Amino acid sequence: MIRLIATDMDGTLLNAAHEVSEENIKAIQYAQSQGITVVIATGRAFYEANDPIQPTGLKVPYICLNGAEIRDESFDIMHTSKLNHELYQRIRDVLSEELIYYQVYTNLGIYTEDPERDLAIYLDIAKQTGQTPNVEKIRAHIQHRIDVGSLKVVDNYDQVEDIPGELIMKVLAHDVDIDKVNRAKARLEKSGNLAVSSSAKGNIEITHVDAQKGLAVRTIADQLGIDMKEVMAVGDNLNDQSMLEVVGYPVAMANALPELKANASFVTTSNEESGVAKAIYHVIEESKE
Repeated sequence: MIRLIATDMDGTLLNAAHEVSEENIKAIQYAQSQGITVVIATGRAFYEANDPIQPTGLKVPYICLNGAEIRDESFDIMHTSKLNHELYQRIRDVLSEELIYYQVYTNLGIYTEDPERDLAIYLDIAKQTGQTPNVEKIRAHIQHRIDVGSLKVVDNYDQVEDIPGELIMKVLAHDVDIDKVNRAKARLEKSGNLAVSSSAKGNIEITHVDAQKGLAVRTIADQLGIDMKEVMAVGDNLNDQSMLEVVGYPVAMANALPELKANASFVTTSNEESGVAKAIYHVIEESKE
C-alpha cells in the first residue's frame, strides 16, 4: 500500500500554463483523505514552487532545488544543503570556460546577470515543448519577479558570496548548443561531490551531491516511518530520476523521457491531461484489489 507520494512540478503536476488542474487538486485531496502524505519535489526554489500551489489551498511538504531544501507543511525548513566556496568556484570555472550562461539560486533569491538571457531561456524551453511562447507575457513575469525581489539582478556573481546570510544552493545553466552543454555536464560529473541533472533539453542543474530528490524523499519517508516500498514518485525528466530509482512505485508521465518510462511501474497520461491525478487514482485502486 502506498503511504507517501512525491510529485515533480514542471512537466508533471503543472500544465503548460503552470497551473495545477482541478483534477490534480481533487486527486491530491483524495490521497490525503486516505492518510497518504503528498510531497512536492521540484527543482524550483520554494518562493517559485509555492506560487502555483497557494491558490489551490493544498497543504503539502516541499522538496525544493532538487533536494537542497526540504520544508514541512508549515513551510518550516527541515533540511538544507549548500555549495561551499570551493565547489561553487569549480562550477563557475567550467561554465565560464564553456561560455554557458547560468543563474545562481540561494536560500534568499535567484541571481541573474542578464534578465534578457533569462528571457531567451524561457523562450527556448517553451519552443522545445511545442508551445508558442508569449514574449511580452514572459517578459512581464520576469519583471514581476524582479519587482518582488525573488529575482535579483547583479553586475556579476562575485557579489553573491559576500552577502550576509546567503547560502548558494543550486546553479542553473542553459545553452542552445547541446554539445557544449553535454561537455560541461561531463566535466562537472567527473568533478566529485556534485549532483548534475537537468529538467529540460539544454539545461544543467547543479547541486551538492547530498541534494538530490531521491535522497530528500528517503529523508521524509524515514521521518514518517514509511518503507520506500510504500512510496510512489511521479516525474518526467532527469532531475526526477534519483527519486524514481529509490521508490517502490515509480511513475513516468506520458511526456517523460524514454529512459524514465522504461523503468516505470506505470506510465500515466501527460501533464496536459492531469496525469498525476490518474496515477494517484490508479495506485489507490490497485492497492484495494
